[in-house]
Amino acid sequence: MTQSENRSGPDAAIPVTIYSDVICPWCYIGKRRFEAALGAPGVPERIAISWRPFELNPDMPTEGMERSAYRAAKFGAEKARQLDQQMSANGQEAGIAFAFDKMKRTPNTRLAHRLIWQAERIGREAQNRVVNRLFESYFEEGLDIGKKDVLVAIARDAGLDGKVAKTALEAEHTLEAVLDLEDAGIRMGIHGVPFFLLMDKYAISGAQPPEVWRDALPKIAAELAGQAA
Repeated sequence: MTQSENRSGPDAAIPVTIYSDVICPWCYIGKRRFEAALGAPGVPERIAISWRPFELNPDMPTEGMERSAYRAAKFGAEKARQLDQQMSANGQEAGIAFAFDKMKRTPNTRLAHRLIWQAERIGREAQNRVVNRLFESYFEEGLDIGKKDVLVAIARDAGLDGKVAKTALEAEHTLEAVLDLEDAGIRMGIHGVPFFLLMDKYAISGAQPPEVWRDALPKIAAELAGQAA
């Protein structure tokens, strides 16, 4: 994904804030569809992305739950199986190999969001690498991203210092920061993800197809350039 720090002027980056949860399959698909639009003719190259937390299951036990039991309780076993099949087909279209057979647990994602927050302290590119590895680890590798040791390994894979990552997963200020950001999103009226906020004024909800972004991003870039003129 093309990202850059936001700055003023005719080549200013479009600020895009993405609310998501890393156990949300539509968030992963939405990310891939958004990326598929970048680089298309007329679509601006400079995009400044920030990831924000939205927990689908804020009351999930810290240790998570067995995925089959969680899904059966939520949807019924047969419906859950059908939903996984449908999602696998959607994933193939976006280049995602969902490995639902490998996913044994549905994790609590609060620690993952704390890691994402910490990564942004390093920079947007680092944050996006962490988000991408979290999606890959959970959906394509079946890892339990609710575990600290798994998250530290993911952080290292994404280029972060392991000690810094471990501290972020244990420090009180990262928890407070994530909860504050979640509260801010709820106060904005965000009740589902993925949710994209562009220039802090235009909202696009859901895993929209690439053509939606190919249409919207040039218009927003033109508006941003006009403001800087």
